[in-house]
Amino acid sequence: MNKKRLILSTILAFLLVVGGLFSFTGCAQAAKSKKYVQESIPTVFFHGYGSSFNAETQMTGAAKKAGVTKTIVRINVSPNGYAKMIGSIPKKAKNPIIEVNYDNSKNTDNHVAGLWAKNVIELLQKEYKFKKINLVGHSMGNMAINFYILDNPNNKKLPKINKIVDIAGHFNGYIGEADAYSDVTLAKNGKPDKMDPAYKELLGLRKTYPTETRVLNIYGDKDDGTHSDGAVENVSSKSLKYLVAGRAKSYQEKKIVGKMAQHSKLHENKQVDKILINFLWKK
Repeated sequence: MNKKRLILSTILAFLLVVGGLFSFTGCAQAAKSKKYVQESIPTVFFHGYGSSFNAETQMTGAAKKAGVTKTIVRINVSPNGYAKMIGSIPKKAKNPIIEVNYDNSKNTDNHVAGLWAKNVIELLQKEYKFKKINLVGHSMGNMAINFYILDNPNNKKLPKINKIVDIAGHFNGYIGEADAYSDVTLAKNGKPDKMDPAYKELLGLRKTYPTETRVLNIYGDKDDGTHSDGAVENVSSKSLKYLVAGRAKSYQEKKIVGKMAQHSKLHENKQVDKILINFLWKK
């Protein structure tokens, strides 16, 4: 009998410990979540040239770990632009995240990239009736986002853009580009004295950029004297200001400095994670 009691007591103690751990974990997760807005607004991540959704997983994983959301799904875009959802978003999901994967990640037609972004957003809207979205782009992903906006001015059928994070954007060209402009200088308002063809097209944003959108522009400086992230000069990234600051609800820039400010390392940078999370979701 004593042996049976000992076994039962041991089992009970074990269950109490396990239950306590689950309770502690749940409370800790709840405490984390309280730091962030609890909204149904989805945040869509777009990767850069020659890349994939894998370039987004550091940032999206950091958001989940921080307690921002429990929901991360993927939308795959085929070479002909067909968008397909992989996974599903629960009905009451808070701050759901969508990682976009372009099968043809070496497309250089900005209008096509923008059209594919539209296909992604229309799929989300069709399936879940979202009225607002957040958008995050790295490198070419920024061009997809901004040409999506450029090519769909005042389209009331599309969800409103709540916030945008542009990371490592090459709005006025990149280092090594065939028609890249050297020795570009920016006016106080961000206007470059030399403009490449894509930037000239984006000038249309000055008249159509959504006025309800808050913008965060993150760029890298390797601190090696090049004033660049190794692929994009800072003046190219900062030229976004002239395109959008006059209309956006708010515009701010954040410069990341050091080895982890290299172009492809920015989406693996924990400092970027923190800045992005606070901008998009912190109360």
